[in-house]
Amino acid sequence: MTEKTKFDLIVIGTGPGGEGAAMKASKEGKSVAMVEQHHEVGGGCTHWATIPSKALRHTISRLMEFRSNPLFLGHSEELDLSFPQLLKTADRVIRDQVTLRSGFYERNEVRVIHGHASFVDAHTIEVGTSHPGGKRQRITASGIIIATGSRPYRPADVDFNHPRVRDSDTILKLKNTPQGITIYGAGVVGCEYASIFRNLGIKVNLVNTRDRLLSFLDDEIVDALAYHLRDQGVLIRHNETAEKVEPLDDGVVLHLKSGKKLKTDVLLWANGRTGNAQGMGLEPLGIIPNERGQIPINEHYQTAQTHIYAVGDVIGLPSLASAAYDQGRFAATHLIEGSCDQRLVQDIPTGIYTIPEISSLGKTERELTDAKIPYELGHSLFRSLARAQITGQTVGMLKILFHRETLEILGIHCFGNQAAEIIHIGQAIMSQRGPANTLMYFINTTFNYPTMAEAYRVAALNGLNRLF
Repeated sequence: MTEKTKFDLIVIGTGPGGEGAAMKASKEGKSVAMVEQHHEVGGGCTHWATIPSKALRHTISRLMEFRSNPLFLGHSEELDLSFPQLLKTADRVIRDQVTLRSGFYERNEVRVIHGHASFVDAHTIEVGTSHPGGKRQRITASGIIIATGSRPYRPADVDFNHPRVRDSDTILKLKNTPQGITIYGAGVVGCEYASIFRNLGIKVNLVNTRDRLLSFLDDEIVDALAYHLRDQGVLIRHNETAEKVEPLDDGVVLHLKSGKKLKTDVLLWANGRTGNAQGMGLEPLGIIPNERGQIPINEHYQTAQTHIYAVGDVIGLPSLASAAYDQGRFAATHLIEGSCDQRLVQDIPTGIYTIPEISSLGKTERELTDAKIPYELGHSLFRSLARAQITGQTVGMLKILFHRETLEILGIHCFGNQAAEIIHIGQAIMSQRGPANTLMYFINTTFNYPTMAEAYRVAALNGLNRLF
């Protein structure tokens, strides 16, 4: 049985990118259908990536605070929680997120259709179901936005069906707490999980295919991260490449081309991601994903078919949930109005949820040096802030990069507790035009005391003092 229904917009995928697109179009009075392959809305972000991993990290951070608090000495051993027990917090958050987002679609009369989407032609989508004999539907629209996200990259010669070989989607399904884990890939995901598992007391090998961690970050921040990971007990191995993965009954051995063999209880393969663009019938439309499953787009998020847009992880970098939501809104705006203000997507903050966490915005010292821009910097060490001393979260710093002559803020880099929150104060100033975006704002503004926000005043004064 086949049904056919006409909409103004079809959105494929209910993650952040799809949600941003659907909400924008709905608010503009357009009829919207969303296609979601999973049985619940929210996409990978909600169910097996951002939300569960960050909820797990938060739980572990609170557990660490309890165990290190002098008030509870002698009682910390009473909280000996297993990995599956710690994940229960994530289950609650996921349920809350699904309920919240389902409510968005119901209130805005967005129709959600569950099943796999494939193109019949440039304006028609067929939605199939995994149930034998299930009903297939055909829906059409004048505009379509693809927001299908991405999945962990899985090399063909690695057996991911073995229970000891995991990727970032399946690592959260572990049924017990391993004694040791090898993480292959030291990008954002690898570093975050290295930090999470080590703070659970698990031995961690972090294998990096490059010569340093997270090279897109400011060098000083990268050095701080590497120091603290090692200080926590993570063994980092740079410039290594996998040759073979050997799963065993009692563990898994990662063979490296250097000749090293790393045997641990579990292997987490965290070396890249692949866009979810397969099996959708894109190729006959002239939309050809690259070797990593990413869909080529122009500056307006349009594909080779100008009425078909793509946003979020399926188009590649920056591969951030926050950016995907905005991309969805921008794509829907362009589809409806024929234009969109692109200034909103400049200087996207990066949030990396290691322990301590990292957030970065704007230029790095390396980029400014290469561009021969005369800059200076100001530091604020968290250990000098009263609020950090009160909370006991004294590891970290705030770093402001600014133009020596105009004092314009060029970059902000933060390492430490709540870094991803702290960065947004600086973001608000950097987004201003002209004299409003200078170091003097932080110097002439009164901050609550004691707060972590005070770090901006301290760093600004530190930087100003370097000019004289």
